[in-house]
Amino acid sequence: MNVHKRRFWLQLIGLLLVTTIVRGEQWQTDYEQALATAKGAKKCVLLNFMGSDWCPPCIAMHKTVFVKPAFLDFAQKNLTLIELDYPRRKQLPANVTEQNQRLLRQYEIEQLPTVVLLNPDGKILGKLEGYAGEGAEDVVAWVEKLCGKQ
Repeated sequence: MNVHKRRFWLQLIGLLLVTTIVRGEQWQTDYEQALATAKGAKKCVLLNFMGSDWCPPCIAMHKTVFVKPAFLDFAQKNLTLIELDYPRRKQLPANVTEQNQRLLRQYEIEQLPTVVLLNPDGKILGKLEGYAGEGAEDVVAWVEKLCGKQ
């Protein structure tokens, strides 16, 4: 492989890694801080209640919706994203575990995954319980419909 091709591929891989890292940073875990950020930015809030290391529908939703460019690009401009994880194999910090348990009760979550959409003031706009194969575009359309009615 010549020098120009090698340089091209290295730059492309680097760009993809940076894009992945930046997009991964969109998800916050501190609920109160994220709500304050959303209110200041006048953005809706999407809460993703999930079991990242054991829940097949949660993992499927993550792969089909939350890592897709259509969702991430929309979310970057319009949403504050909060991940509320309930893992079985990995350990979360104690304060995050306590916060997530409190929010499970507060939002009356009965199954995972559940997505809750809030307006910038924290009022519930809608809830998606379970995962039925929706794609990134479906979730974006749902958010647009509900956030547009504030």
